[in-house]
Amino acid sequence: MTANDQILNAHQQLTDTINPLYRFSEKLEEACGVFGLYAPEKSVAKLTYFGLYALQHRGQESAGIATLDGNRVHIHKDMGLVAQVFKESTLNKLTGKIAIGHTRYSTTGSSQKANAQPAVLNTRLGHLALAHNGNLVNTLELRQILTKRGCNFNTSTDSEMIAVAIAQEVDKGKEWLEAAISAFQLCSGAYSLAIGTPVGLMGVRDPNGIRPLVIGILEGDPVRYVLASETCALDIIGADYLRDVEPGELVWITENGLSSFHWVIQPKRKLCIFEMIYFSRPDSIMHGETLYSYRVRLGRQLARESTVEADLVMGVPDSGIPAAIGFSQVTEIPYGEGLIKNRYVGRTFIQPTQQMRELGIKMKLNTLKDVLVDKRVIIVDDSIVRGTTSRKIVKALRDAGAKEIHMRISSAPVTHPCFYGIDTDSQTQLVAATKSVADIGRQIGVDSLAYLSWQGMLEVTEEDPNSFCSACFTGDYPISIPEIVKRSKLLVEEAKT
Repeated sequence: MTANDQILNAHQQLTDTINPLYRFSEKLEEACGVFGLYAPEKSVAKLTYFGLYALQHRGQESAGIATLDGNRVHIHKDMGLVAQVFKESTLNKLTGKIAIGHTRYSTTGSSQKANAQPAVLNTRLGHLALAHNGNLVNTLELRQILTKRGCNFNTSTDSEMIAVAIAQEVDKGKEWLEAAISAFQLCSGAYSLAIGTPVGLMGVRDPNGIRPLVIGILEGDPVRYVLASETCALDIIGADYLRDVEPGELVWITENGLSSFHWVIQPKRKLCIFEMIYFSRPDSIMHGETLYSYRVRLGRQLARESTVEADLVMGVPDSGIPAAIGFSQVTEIPYGEGLIKNRYVGRTFIQPTQQMRELGIKMKLNTLKDVLVDKRVIIVDDSIVRGTTSRKIVKALRDAGAKEIHMRISSAPVTHPCFYGIDTDSQTQLVAATKSVADIGRQIGVDSLAYLSWQGMLEVTEEDPNSFCSACFTGDYPISIPEIVKRSKLLVEEAKT
């Protein structure tokens, strides 16, 4: 075994020790979707169900809804998709004027029903229900602090730790707002929260606002307020977008309306740019426009940076399509579809047969052979993580008769893992961390490969480039990562810096 092999082996053993329950995907996976509703009527559960349905792309592992009616709390959560977890008879039992909803893809905590959210605790002031999108980086320290204070835990999630920290502050005699703000001082990392209490609904973002959270209004008398990870969840229930919850802000919604508390002196906005590139739905609005429009601009910039002669531009469904359209607009190379996606393939608990595994990509994508045969093809995707799926797609296009295949990526190379709520591999498994662009191209079997530059990616946001987290591309982590956590996912040399 070479010295490098020994390092990689030691790194993997450390990863398995610190984070044994991460399950890696070829695509970057968003952690969660959150939804909150304050409405003095009995339809809160059904509206929350539809809100979660719109946020299903943010987490397909488990789903849950908790409703609060005074001192009573009702909750239902389970493994599976939103439509699998809830029936109308179940929703009818979830009564109350406040609802908290959650869809989950685990990054901290194992994949099991006990870790499904919302987290619900009883306190001196009544029940607390909390839904969390993001990931704390100081979970080891926070658990030690809370354990020394006599707190107990029922799950392995950082989300429960936040709820326990709030409940403990309440039980020490503080009211809801003071207790919540005190608890947030103990938390380091990314967290966008919807929190239900017997008297009101809270929406909170961490001081960097790494994960999104928006406020909506449902017209009526009185006005009903909505919290959601994305605006698409407002649209589905007919709510109007009001504004974003700001980094380091707590909004408090009660029978008196909406109040705002800025609990951080100098918040520093660092929105995850992958929310704009890939995670959020293309019909969701950020910075005053749909993300579809931004993704088309990514494709235009990509074409300006790395065009090539070809007969057809196509996107990897669905995330690569807007950028492919933009690429086609600039180059005037015809846009077309060469891959058809099976839109009914989601997470499955039934393992495919070995023969089906060998077929690989065909469960989700199939080629249009008559479109591809003898064509020079530009295929656009939003990212390459390990390269496994890209290689399978390229092989499928070759088998369909494509003469040349040029891959273009509408983001910069992903060279560093995320610690803030994206389920990324350890750095050893990120292909761009250890290989050059030319080597990656040879590995996946394309005639040429090019990524969008980091500068170009930021330029087309038309926002302050310093307001985005660049950690996946540059290793510049805006929130300090504890050394032991760093070493669980970073290469040894990177972890030392």
